[in-house]
Amino acid sequence: MFSFKSHKWLRLVSTSVLVLFSLVAAAAQDDPDPNSPTPILLSEKDSTRAIASPVGKNRNTFLVRSSSRIFWPDQKIELFVTNLALLDGEGANAFRIYMKDAKGHEYRLPVLEIRDVESQPGVFSIVTRLSDEIRYWPAPTPDGDVLIRLTWRGLTSNSVRLAYGAMGGKIKDEEGAQPTPLSAINGKSVLGDAPTTELVGYKWSGDRARFLQQATFGSTPALDVRLRRIGLKTWLAEQFSAQYPSIGNPYPNFTDFSTANQNALPPAGCGPLNTPDTATYNACIRDHYSMYPIQTWFFREAFYGEPQLRHRVAWSLSQIWVISGVGTQQSNHMVVYHKLLSKNAFGNYRDLMKDMTLNAGMGNYLDMMRSTRTSPNENYPREILQLFSIGLYMLNQDGTVQVDTGGNPIPTYDQNTVNNFTKVFTGWRDCRVLSAACPSQIAGVSNYTDPMELATNNHDLTAKTLLSYPGSTTTNIAACSGCAAAAIATYANNSLDQALTNIFNHPNVGPFVSRQLIQHLVTSDPTPAYVGRVAAVFNNNGLGVRGDLKAVVRAILLDPEARGDIKTDPNYGKLREPVQLITNVFRAFDVKNAALTGPSDGVVMNLPSNLLQNVFFAPTVFNYYSPDYVIPGTTLNGPEFGIMTTGTSVGRANVWNTMVYGQINVALPNTPAGTRLDLTEMQALAAADPTGNSLVDALNWRLMHGRMSQQMKSAILTAVAAEPAANTLNRARAAIYLVATSSQFQIQR
Repeated sequence: MFSFKSHKWLRLVSTSVLVLFSLVAAAAQDDPDPNSPTPILLSEKDSTRAIASPVGKNRNTFLVRSSSRIFWPDQKIELFVTNLALLDGEGANAFRIYMKDAKGHEYRLPVLEIRDVESQPGVFSIVTRLSDEIRYWPAPTPDGDVLIRLTWRGLTSNSVRLAYGAMGGKIKDEEGAQPTPLSAINGKSVLGDAPTTELVGYKWSGDRARFLQQATFGSTPALDVRLRRIGLKTWLAEQFSAQYPSIGNPYPNFTDFSTANQNALPPAGCGPLNTPDTATYNACIRDHYSMYPIQTWFFREAFYGEPQLRHRVAWSLSQIWVISGVGTQQSNHMVVYHKLLSKNAFGNYRDLMKDMTLNAGMGNYLDMMRSTRTSPNENYPREILQLFSIGLYMLNQDGTVQVDTGGNPIPTYDQNTVNNFTKVFTGWRDCRVLSAACPSQIAGVSNYTDPMELATNNHDLTAKTLLSYPGSTTTNIAACSGCAAAAIATYANNSLDQALTNIFNHPNVGPFVSRQLIQHLVTSDPTPAYVGRVAAVFNNNGLGVRGDLKAVVRAILLDPEARGDIKTDPNYGKLREPVQLITNVFRAFDVKNAALTGPSDGVVMNLPSNLLQNVFFAPTVFNYYSPDYVIPGTTLNGPEFGIMTTGTSVGRANVWNTMVYGQINVALPNTPAGTRLDLTEMQALAAADPTGNSLVDALNWRLMHGRMSQQMKSAILTAVAAEPAANTLNRARAAIYLVATSSQFQIQR
C-alpha cells in the first residue's frame, strides 16, 4: 500500500488534479446553457388557427375565445406568444413576424410592440400590422388563410393560421403542426433562465462548432477540444492577447511582420517596364508587383495560425475599409495596410480611423495623396463618410433608418459637407524625405510604409463646417489666416484630428459599424435588437470608452442571438463567403501539402477568385458585395449572395470536385508544395463501418454541428453505398463532396 505522506509525486499529482478540478468547476459556473427557449404562438384549442384580436380589444377575452375572426390588409392585430425569457429592455425589435400565402410568398410584417398580458404570467401580446414591411411582393390578395410565424434570436415559433380576407383556403399547415392553446401550456415549466450577454457554453457541442465558425476560419478537432475544456470567455481572453501573426512571413524581403524594410527596391532587372524574358524575371514580378506574397501568407495564417480571431476580424475590417490590388499592385504596400487593420482589430475605432486615413495605400487608392487646395479630390472624404463610418442615412441606435414625416430616409450629410471635409483632407502625400517621421524612406522609392506627411503649401486654410449633431463640439474649424509654414502644419494636423473626432462621435458610427461586423462574423440579417445591444457596447464599453473593438467583438460573439446549439429560423445565418467556405473545409480536414508530409504552401487564391472573391483584390471600394444587398425574390438581407451567380454556384461545386477528388499539384515556382486535404480519418471511418453511418455522423458534427436533416443523411448514405465497400477512399470522398456542396452546409448557421 502506498503511503500518501511518503510519495511526494503522488501528493503533487493529487494537488494538480484538485486544482484542475477547481478550474473546470469555476469555468462550468461561467458557462450556463446558451440556448434560448423556443417561442410558442398560441392557437385555438382544437385547431392551429391563431389566437388573435384587433388592437384595442380585451386581450384576456380573446385568449379564451372560441370564435374565429377574419382580418384585413393593413389592419393592426395582436398575436399571443409564450415561452420567452427576455433580457432587460428587450422589446419589439428583437422579433420578426412572417406571413406566408398559398402561393408560397413570404411577407415580413412590422413588429410594432410587445407587452405583457397581465392576467396571464408568461404570455405576451405581439402587435403587428398586416402589411409587408419591406414591400418586396405586391400586397397579398385577401382571399383566404395565411400562415404566421414569429422568430426570435434565430429561433422560429410554430406556424399558426390566420383568416386573411376570408376563412379557409388552399394553404396547408406546416408538417407536424398541432394546436397550441394556452390551456395545454399553462402549468407546464416552459420558461428557461433568462439569458444574458455573458453566455458561454463549452459543454454544448453544437454551439462550440457554431462559435468557432463565427470566430475563426474554421473549427478543428483540437480547437473544439480546447474550447470544451476552457470555455468561450477564456478562449476569447487568450485570443485577445495572442501574438500575431503566427505563421511565417507575408513578404520575402521582410525580416518580420512588424519592423520590416517594406520599401526595399526590387532586384536589378525586375521592373514593370523591363522585358519579360526569364523565369527569374517572372518570379521577381510575382514577388514584388502582385498580391501573391500576401495572399499565400493570408491563407497559411488562416489554415494554421493560432491567433484566429484577430485574423478573422482584420479580414472583416478589410471588407469595410477597402483598398485593393486593383490600384495597389505591390504586395508589400498591401501588407502595411493589413498591419494597421490587425493592429487595431482589438483596439479603438478612432485609432483605426486615423491610421487608415494616413496610410499611403489608402491615400493612393482613394486619391487623398493627390488632393490639394487648388485641386481638391473628394474621393476619400466621401468614402470615409459613406462606407467607413456613418453611411448615407441617419440611423436609430438599433441600426434602423430614421425617416421624416413623409417616410423618406433622412440624409446624414450633403454635398456641402463633403466639400468641407475635402478641404480638411488636402495636402497629404507619401513621405519623400528620410526623417524621424519617415524612418523607412529610401531615395527614389515611393513610401508606403510610413504615414503620409503634409505638404503645407497644398493644405486648404479656409474655414470648414463639418457634421452637426446634438452634443457636437467639433463642427466648426476656423480659417488659418496669415499662417506661416509651421503654423500651417499645426493647423492642418489639428483640423484632421478634429474632423476624425467629428465623424467618430457621430451617433451613426456605433450601429453602422456594429451591424457590418455582425454580418461578417455571425448573421447577414441581424435583428435591430442585436445591433442595438452591440452598438451600446461600441458607444460605451462599460468603462466609459467609446469605440473599443475588443469589447464590440466580444459582445457580438457572446450575444444570445449568436449563441445556441441549433438555430431553427430558416432566415438566420449567412452564406459562407468564398474564403470562409474554403478555409472551413480545409481546416476540418487538416489541409496539407500535396504529399501530405507538411503544410500547404497557401497558394489557393484561384479557388475563391473563381468565386468572385480574390483576396485583397476587391473590384471596387464597395467591397465584393454590398452589406445592404437583398436576395432577389425574398425580403432577406444577404450580402454574400451579391456574388452568388449561376457561374459561381457551379464554381462552388467545382472547388470541391478539385479538392476532394484531387489536389493542387506542385508546379514550380508558383506552387512549391501544393495543397491537399487529408482524408485519412474519414477513410478509416468508412472502413470501420460499411453502412456509412459512422462516416456521415462524423461529417455531420465536423462540418454541420449536428444539424444535418434526415433527408440529407439518407441521400448521402445512398451515394456512399453506391461505392464498393472496399474503396473506402471513394466512399469518404463521396460523402465529403455531397456535404460541402450542399445548401445546408453552404449557409453558416
